[in-house]
Amino acid sequence: MLKCALAFSMIIEGFAGGVSAAGAAETFRHLKGSEIAARFKGMEFTDEVHWAYVFDRTGRLSSFSMGTKGTGTWRVEKDKLCFDRGSEQGCYNVRPERAASTARQRLIEEGVLQKPAVRQ
Repeated sequence: MLKCALAFSMIIEGFAGGVSAAGAAETFRHLKGSEIAARFKGMEFTDEVHWAYVFDRTGRLSSFSMGTKGTGTWRVEKDKLCFDRGSEQGCYNVRPERAASTARQRLIEEGVLQKPAVRQ
């Protein structure tokens, strides 16, 4: 698992995620759209306890928060990660966790990007 502010952990600003050796080379910059898509497709972004977002390869989004399941869609638009979960929608910058200490924008989420967990 990689950690970057997104196993590699990532940070999503205005949405976010720890750093492994693989993530250590990340610089303090926002990810480009192609990087976001490549890292999020088929993966789960989670705090490993309370919530998780599963990014299907087809653009469907499944969310799990304190035992409650939700659905929606996701996409990458203009180098931002965009969500639409009905009343909750928006587009956010994404960057490696190491950049968190120099963040100038408000962090929305910080978690780990990993293979999706099996849920019932």
